[in-house]
Amino acid sequence: MERLQLGLTLQRLRLAAGKSQQEAADLIGRSAGRLSQVENGKGALGVDELTRLLDFYDVTGEVRSTVLALGKASRRRQPRLGYTDNLPDSYPRFMDLLAAAQRIGWYECGIMPGLVQCHAYINALMRAGGSIRPEAETNERIAFRLDLQRRVLESGNAEEIEIVFTEESLLRVVGDASVMREQVLHLLQLAEQNDRLSIRIVPLTAGDNPALGGGMVALEFKSANPITFASALYGPATYYDQPADTKTMIKLFARVREIALDQSASRAAMINFLARSS
Repeated sequence: MERLQLGLTLQRLRLAAGKSQQEAADLIGRSAGRLSQVENGKGALGVDELTRLLDFYDVTGEVRSTVLALGKASRRRQPRLGYTDNLPDSYPRFMDLLAAAQRIGWYECGIMPGLVQCHAYINALMRAGGSIRPEAETNERIAFRLDLQRRVLESGNAEEIEIVFTEESLLRVVGDASVMREQVLHLLQLAEQNDRLSIRIVPLTAGDNPALGGGMVALEFKSANPITFASALYGPATYYDQPADTKTMIKLFARVREIALDQSASRAAMINFLARSS
């Protein structure tokens, strides 16, 4: 997990600096192939190598400290359970993971998954938490969510994106009725425009839902082991990359997908919602 986060972060910083992989590799005396392995989460670099790359990319301040901390964590050998991202500015690293994933499964109970929220829904949701976080953080979260959608839905690597949410997500009003109508129209439009995307609803009548009250994201990659992410109401995000954990959570996602309506029935349910709320 730490190696993948480090690699994707280094790749993002290199591209932002306008440097080629060969230029960066030459700087630290490595081959371009070796640096490619690192950027794909298949290797780590020493402190001196990371420091030279950060100088080359003109990275300073908190971002620099975070990369060096990720570098240290990526060289750790002992096994551990879930990885909690306590480092500053965790949003871009979450976005990097989603943009690099080959398959994405996102499930939420009682709320729309973040990847398919419309602007009005995001704004209402984030403003609702304004009393417990600074205004600047609220604005940052809104901007991040919109940027996340652009990167993943428009230019991400995902060949398949599966969105599953419970019917409570339709019934739970966020903002007001007009926001909810806009949100459902947004879902229908996304499904129409993106053939990689499937949207399915778990009805209230579905029994034996093993994920009631929770949310999760399952990510599968071409060249890295799967990673799963547990949604948190507040505080740092927790990721799982050990096979015993990821297999269980991927199985959990498969179960909620199994009890959900198919895409056609889910589309009909959203159209019925619009008819009732008009």
